[in-house]
Amino acid sequence: MSDASLPKNEDSRSGFAFALCAYLLWGFLPLYMKALAHVSPLEVIAHRVLWSLPVGLGVIIWLGRTQDLRKALRTPRMLMMAAATAGLISVNWGTYVWAIGSGHALEAALGYYINPLFSVLLGRIVLKEQLTRAQWAAIGLAAAAVGLLTVEAGRVPMVAMGLTVTWGIYAYLKKSLPIGPNQGFTLEVMLLAPFALGYLVWLHSQGAPHFAQGVTSDDLLLIGTGLVTAVPLMIYANGAKRLRLSTIAMMQYVSPTIIFIIAVFVFGEPFGAARLVAFPMIWTALVIFTVSSIRARGRARQASSVIQTGT
Repeated sequence: MSDASLPKNEDSRSGFAFALCAYLLWGFLPLYMKALAHVSPLEVIAHRVLWSLPVGLGVIIWLGRTQDLRKALRTPRMLMMAAATAGLISVNWGTYVWAIGSGHALEAALGYYINPLFSVLLGRIVLKEQLTRAQWAAIGLAAAAVGLLTVEAGRVPMVAMGLTVTWGIYAYLKKSLPIGPNQGFTLEVMLLAPFALGYLVWLHSQGAPHFAQGVTSDDLLLIGTGLVTAVPLMIYANGAKRLRLSTIAMMQYVSPTIIFIIAVFVFGEPFGAARLVAFPMIWTALVIFTVSSIRARGRARQASSVIQTGT
C-alpha cells in the first residue's frame, strides 16, 4: 500500500522515517552549535536566518508553491501573524544557541521535555480545553520539578522556561497561520532577513565579524546553519502529515533525550543531586501525560466509530 492511499489517521513508514530523521538531526544539533560557541549568538542567528532563506525558497520553487508565498506577502493580516511567529522563533533560536555555547545544554533539554506539558496548559488557559486528572497530575509533577531546580539553583531555570514558552506560543500561533509549513517557514525568514542582514553589515563596519575573514571553518559552519535550521523543519513537516498525533507525541522526546545524553557525557555538564531528582520527575510526568493522551485519543476514535456504525 502506498503512503498516498493510507487513511489520514494512520502511520506510514515514510512518515516515521521523516519524523525520526528530523528528531535525530535536532538531537545532535548541539554538537554543531558547540563548534560555534566562540561566535556571538546574535551573529549565529543572523546567519541562520540568511542562509535558511535560499533553502526555503528553493524548496518552495521545487514544490511549485510560490503563489502561496506571493499571496501571503499581499495579505496584511497574514504578514502580521507571520511577524509574530518570526519574532518568537528568533528568540527561541537565540536562547538555544546561547544555552549550548555557555554550558546550559541540560537546561535546553529540560525546556524541550517540558514543552508538551506547557502546550496542554496553554490549551486549557487560552482555548478552555478540558484536562484529565492524569494530565493535571503530569503538569503538577513537572511544576514541582522546576520548583526543585529553582530552589537548588536560587533562580528560575530561565533557559528551560524561555525555550518552553517561546516554542509553545510559536506552535500555537503557527496553527492559526493559514499557510503551509514550508511556506510559513520561508515567509518567517523572509521577514527576519532584513534585520539579520542589517546586523551583519553593522558588525562588519565595526570590524568584528567571524564571517568572511578568509575561507575558514567558521565561514563553512555559519553557511551550514541554513541547512541545519531549514532542513529538519521541512523534513518534520512532511513526517507529521503521515503520522498519527499519538505517534508524534511519543517521538518528540527523542531530541531532548539525545541533547540530555550529549550534555552529560560529551559536554560534561554537572548533573547534581537536584537534577538527579528533577529529571526523573519530568520523565515520570511525560509518561503519565503520554499514556493519558493515547488513551483519550483511543476512546475518542472508539466513540467516533460507534457513532458512524450506528451500533
